[in-house]
Amino acid sequence: MSPGQIVFSKQGRDKGRAMIVIRVEGEYAYLVDGTLRPLEKPKKKKAKHIQLTNTIVDLTPTCGRALQDADIRKFLAEFCSPLSSENK
Repeated sequence: MSPGQIVFSKQGRDKGRAMIVIRVEGEYAYLVDGTLRPLEKPKKKKAKHIQLTNTIVDLTPTCGRALQDADIRKFLAEFCSPLSSENK
């Protein structure tokens, strides 16, 4: 598990929700999704409650500005849109 990795929550009220890891401390990961969990208030979740994916996004700021919740939402929308079209 590393910062920038897209994961899915396996437990809790956010079960099944795609999120991005922004920080890892021991067995805990701090997750954001840009809506319910903004960058200012990440979700602390144990690694055993997270399903990892092979997708890692670049969280470095672009154009001289800091990373924003809109960037997080964009990354997740790009990741989830091919998944929803495959299920149709």
